[in-house]
Amino acid sequence: MKKRNMPLLTACIILLVALVVGACSNNAGNTGNKGGNATNAPSEATNSPSNEGTGTTEQASYPREVDSAGGEKVTIEAQPKIVALVHWGLTQELMNFDLDSIAITLSFTEKQSFLGTEVYKPYVAQYDDVSVVGENTQVNLEALLQYAPDVILAGSATNKDIADQLKQIAPTVFIDEEQTNVWTDWQGVMTQLGAVLGLEDNAKAKIDEASAQVEQAKQQLDGVEGTVAYLQVRDKNIWLQGTAYAGDYYAPLGLTPPKEAEGDGVELTLEGLAAINPDHIFLGYFNYNDKSMAALSDEWEQSEVWKKLKAVQSNQVYAIDGELAFGYGPISRTNGTAAIAEALKK
Repeated sequence: MKKRNMPLLTACIILLVALVVGACSNNAGNTGNKGGNATNAPSEATNSPSNEGTGTTEQASYPREVDSAGGEKVTIEAQPKIVALVHWGLTQELMNFDLDSIAITLSFTEKQSFLGTEVYKPYVAQYDDVSVVGENTQVNLEALLQYAPDVILAGSATNKDIADQLKQIAPTVFIDEEQTNVWTDWQGVMTQLGAVLGLEDNAKAKIDEASAQVEQAKQQLDGVEGTVAYLQVRDKNIWLQGTAYAGDYYAPLGLTPPKEAEGDGVELTLEGLAAINPDHIFLGYFNYNDKSMAALSDEWEQSEVWKKLKAVQSNQVYAIDGELAFGYGPISRTNGTAAIAEALKK
């Protein structure tokens, strides 16, 4: 993965300038983030990329004023090409935009991250540079400063504690996490990012592409009978995925969840699964790509209780990549939809 480096002396000079500018802005009025301070924002979750119909739009006009959380307006002077995202949960949305370079925070360490997986390689390869500037909610501000982004994208709740520091580094736009459920409404997130980046057509094309995929899968799955249960399989726990977070895989595909899957879902025992006794079972393995890790379902499958399940007896148990399919964002959802449609097609 390519890295962008800046001499330490240069970084220090930039930091000093940023602090001076920030202090002056506090005295004279913040011209970059008009209308308030983001720390006052409300606080409190294998389809390759296609650039057809995307890219920098001819009609993108700058400077432009865009909405930020808490009623703020942020002025973006020129169309961003070097973009930093400090909300670890929105990486999939950003990776669907045509940009020169991106900086992201990861949910885990870089070694443990998805960046090197086969699904993500085409997304990573489209950029001149992908830099890592933090893990989960911990943002490395020094690395972010050295990255020197044109704009920073953040979350009003996730990044509220460092809002002032972010705005001193570059114009910062906060997604309002009270107004947008960033874990389930990836379309809404992409629409907002498109407005900031001047890539509204890019966002719309990706959303339309995903909608068409869902409609095609729904038609393909017409006639699938009975209940469908999606299980998140870990080494010591198994959860029934509820409609609150896996809703994209139920009604939009014309599939029926067990009543126990309404809402958040529930952690299961083998006996609990037997009581639900769904007609179709998807085992979403988190060790799908690393079989050296244990999975609780391996133990369940040796029991007589498991062997008597309707789905087992009718050969309607399917293995999918749970880490991918049960993730948040368009990459997870499009790949999950494809895997489900492939498994259930008649």
